[in-house]
Amino acid sequence: MVARTSKMTRKGQVTVPIEFRRELGIDEGDSVAFERAGDALIVRPVGSVVERTRGALAKYAKHPPLTAEEERAAFEQAVADEQVETDERIRGYR
Repeated sequence: MVARTSKMTRKGQVTVPIEFRRELGIDEGDSVAFERAGDALIVRPVGSVVERTRGALAKYAKHPPLTAEEERAAFEQAVADEQVETDERIRGYR
């Protein structure tokens, strides 16, 4: 395991070493998640909304391309479907 050090500022900010940013594909403005694992702190990249939802409309794809209204309706349906699936998983139905 490769370790690097960085000093924390009085505002609680630290610099993620460039080697790790490159390996993880973290760029300026990207979001990261912090997770505690015992006495360790895990930092992992969190994709953007666009990256997390990429392909969400694929099952609703039509040719010719959708109109703006159809695209909005398909997006809203995809979000609703995903929420139902999430709710069912949380409640243990799946």
